[in-house]
Amino acid sequence: MLQERRHGEALGQLHGLAVDRRTHYGAVIGPGRDRVKRPCLAAGDARDSALTRLERPPLDNTHLLRQVTIFQALPQDTIADLAKRVWHKQADAGSVIVSQEGAGDALFVIAKGKVKVVLYGETGREIILSILGAGDFFGEMALLDRQPRSANVVAVESSELLGLDREAFQTHLTSHPSTAMAILAEMSRRLRHADEVIGNLALLDVYARVARIIRDLAQKEGEPADGGLLIKERPTQQEIAGLIGTSRETVSRALNDFTRRGLLQMQGKKILVRWGFLQKVEDAA
Repeated sequence: MLQERRHGEALGQLHGLAVDRRTHYGAVIGPGRDRVKRPCLAAGDARDSALTRLERPPLDNTHLLRQVTIFQALPQDTIADLAKRVWHKQADAGSVIVSQEGAGDALFVIAKGKVKVVLYGETGREIILSILGAGDFFGEMALLDRQPRSANVVAVESSELLGLDREAFQTHLTSHPSTAMAILAEMSRRLRHADEVIGNLALLDVYARVARIIRDLAQKEGEPADGGLLIKERPTQQEIAGLIGTSRETVSRALNDFTRRGLLQMQGKKILVRWGFLQKVEDAA
């Protein structure tokens, strides 16, 4: 109870944050949360329809794999072994790369572009679990536990991918266990982040959830600028809405309010996140 009060008092500087847990879970998850609408593209067709093999000369696999955070500390021989096993694919904007409940037969590393990991409600409502960019990876869970895919992955923009099949992945792991440890560490980080997201949905109002998204993006991608951190390409308002379970209109109101109060400065896809904004969010954590 004291913890909830502290969240409300601190984040109230951003907006009033009195919260009803049942209201937020109902608004974000909604009734029938376990009945997920499958995308119209059949799982078996996903690779052929969404992905096309690149025709130009192969990219430098070793260089690309070094851009992946979890692989950066791996020995050179481990990276070299991975590099010779991957294959290249291209996904057009809007195409389904991975379908929920589909067979998990490959792990993907994003060499270029952006994808979103999503679930679909019965009415077609989209819930965005995460947005991934160059250097991120996805699809590892199905390779490890042999269960169907747990979500859909859709290309937000034209994206170039490195794929690693299950057999090649497992062969690599038997001789290079350091890769397995790196992947497990990243999965642990993602699980902790998921716990934080669930807590945010239960304890914070919409303005505070928008603030957390902007803070996280600034810390991950922001570059030092005059008076704060500059995000050069922010998610769309619809993408932010999908991440926190609200409407685009509500996100727009929150961003406009923060801008009016001098906490953010927006120009096109760029956002200058003021130090004062970051401090207020940290004080509420």
